[in-house]
Amino acid sequence: MEALIISGAFILALAGLLGAVVPGIPGPPLSFLALVVFSYSEHITYSNNYFFIMALIALGITLIDYYLPIYGTKRFGGTKAGIRGATIGLIAGVLVLPLLGIVIGPFGLIGIIAGPFVGAYLGESMTGASSELAMKSAIGSFLGFVAGTLMKLAYSFVVLGYLVYGVIGIIF
Repeated sequence: MEALIISGAFILALAGLLGAVVPGIPGPPLSFLALVVFSYSEHITYSNNYFFIMALIALGITLIDYYLPIYGTKRFGGTKAGIRGATIGLIAGVLVLPLLGIVIGPFGLIGIIAGPFVGAYLGESMTGASSELAMKSAIGSFLGFVAGTLMKLAYSFVVLGYLVYGVIGIIF
């Protein structure tokens, strides 16, 4: 039974790591579930405070990840039109394009990454903003996406580290 628990935890942790880079897969929540499963091992004990903090961090990263492209657009000089465009692009990328990705291959993944970028660019362009301002706004959106991905990766690697450390403690 112990081997099944450890295997399940590592499968969830690896799925969380994959979800940190593949949009549409909830990386931090899957990584957190790996900790929950791992806690059922008779050799591992985590406090309630630890679970609360790790759950709060996973939830926070998941929510912030959706906001960062919009923040990046604003930070790089985007107007409300660029922010609205990035938001619409993000929603289209997260909700609509992955469904199309089942049919048309990697375009769903590309759409999720490019959605906020293209949305911010089009939003700025439609208001008559210069091409330079529209591009700056779009780059800010993309950098926000990259920042969110890096946060998800960091959390997932930390959880994976806890699992490896726990297994080493069980073995030795």
